[in-house]
Amino acid sequence: MPSIHLTTVIHAPLPRVFDLSRSITLHKRSMAHLKEEAIRGRTNGLIEYDETVTWRAKHLAKTRELTTRITSMQKPGFFCDEMEQGDFTHMKHEHFFKEIENGTVMIDIMEFGTPYGVIGKWFEKLYLRKYMRRLLEQRNQIIKEYAESEKWRVILD
Repeated sequence: MPSIHLTTVIHAPLPRVFDLSRSITLHKRSMAHLKEEAIRGRTNGLIEYDETVTWRAKHLAKTRELTTRITSMQKPGFFCDEMEQGDFTHMKHEHFFKEIENGTVMIDIMEFGTPYGVIGKWFEKLYLRKYMRRLLEQRNQIIKEYAESEKWRVILD
C-alpha cells in the first residue's frame, strides 16, 4: 500500500493554514491545470466534519470522479478525508497542523491502493505514487502562497 508523507512549513498562523487546507475554492485553484471541479456535496467554501465532496478531473487521459468524506476533524489541528467512491480500492488523507514559532507546520499523510492485483501494485510503485505526491506538493505550494500573502483574504473573507 503506497504512503506519502509531506511536511510543509508555512509562515502564517495555524487557523489560516487549517482553513485554507479545507477550502474547496482553493483546492479548485490548485488543480486548475486538471480542470478539476467539485460537482456534488460541498462545492465551495470550507468543508466540515462529515461532509462529502465529489471531484471530477482528467487524470491519466481519463475523466474520473472521486467522492471523499471528512471522517474526522479536530479544529484547528487535524482533519481526515477518506474515499467513499472512486478508482482507488481505498484512499485516506490525514492533515496535521502544528503551530511553530514563525508559523505552521502542515503534515500530510496519504495512503491509497489500486485494483488490478500485481499490475496495480506495479503501477503504484513505478508511476502513481510519484504522480500523487506531485499533486499534493502542488496543492501545498498554493496553500503556502495564499497563506503567506494577502491572497488568503480572497478565499476566507
